Amino acid sequence: MAGTYLDAILARHRAAAAADRRDVGGLVSAAEAMAPARGFEASLARRSGTGRLAVIAEVKRRSPSKGDLDPSLDPAAVAREYAAGGACCLSVLTDADHFGGSPRDLAVARGAVTLPVLRKDFTVCPADVADARLMGADAVLLIVAALPGAELPELLGLARRVGIDALVEVHDERELARALQAGATLVGVNQRDLVTFEVDTGRAARLAASVPEGVVAVAESGIAGPDDAARVAAAGYDAVLVGESLVRSPDRRAAAAALAEVATRGRASRSPATTGQQP
Repeated sequence: MAGTYLDAILARHRAAAAADRRDVGGLVSAAEAMAPARGFEASLARRSGTGRLAVIAEVKRRSPSKGDLDPSLDPAAVAREYAAGGACCLSVLTDADHFGGSPRDLAVARGAVTLPVLRKDFTVCPADVADARLMGADAVLLIVAALPGAELPELLGLARRVGIDALVEVHDERELARALQAGATLVGVNQRDLVTFEVDTGRAARLAASVPEGVVAVAESGIAGPDDAARVAAAGYDAVLVGESLVRSPDRRAAAAALAEVATRGRASRSPATTGQQP
């Protein structure tokens, strides 16, 4: 994928990881000693089990493709608006260079509500996983396209070791197969193309049938409102992760509520768990 937007972002994160001289073992030990997380995956599964779509509402200041969304937003106020609208989890960008986020945004948002929080960032090494736990995250993002070879199962196992969930993000069937083989139980299908950065709103539907029962399925990107959410719910998704349309909404509480009212009853059937999936 030479030349994609992801390459530049990952290059910066991997350079930072290579320059990090902290004791990873000490970070992991400190992360293991943290109080129990709030249960990100369990929250999504509970909501989906009620017959309504689970909403992961994102605190996002800017994006590489859209520029500034709301650079001066108050993470606490936004988190409370989302919670009042029925979101069951939060996602908070902590990447500073490309998204204008920070660990402080995560801490402030999480402190304002009781919802579980995903650290939305580019995880490339064990220290990133430990840092997510230490800054208070209840889940960490693992992007399959960014984690070649043994890195994906290694970081997925480490997330479990330090007591947080992992949202494993895929873009196609090959990446989904890798995620399941690694033992992912929470999978996000990102409809944004890594090469063009354009959104393909049919991608989630095409991959839905390949996500086994027992895996919590999340549709990401391209969810502009309840109609889009209803389409992915009908295809078999348990949850949506929505950022731009919520941040830009003049009434974030109402926008989150409209998504949270989408029914998941009558979803397309998904396949049984695959033999490659680990417990």
